[in-house]
Amino acid sequence: MARDRSREPEAVRITSAAASRNDDIAARQKRYLFSMGIRTLCFVGAIIAASAGVHWLWPILIVAAVVLPYVAVVMANTATTKDDGVALLDDGGRRELGTGPQGH
Repeated sequence: MARDRSREPEAVRITSAAASRNDDIAARQKRYLFSMGIRTLCFVGAIIAASAGVHWLWPILIVAAVVLPYVAVVMANTATTKDDGVALLDDGGRRELGTGPQGH
């Protein structure tokens, strides 16, 4: 019975293996918290700018504070992938060793 070679998974090199699930979640949480920290600073900056009379700055900061949650969620949901930049060469087919000399 022949095996379908197109369904075999590709080999994973240790240099391009993904990080553990816990490390991936921790990295995503850090990116999200960083974005939310910037959002908080935008709100505080908008209040300070409005009270100081800088009328051109506070609307920009409010818009940034409104858009940042979307950006933070998209950034937090992107999976981290590793690539070592080295492509494995493929000769187009898989070679197998023969059975050896017949009759032995």
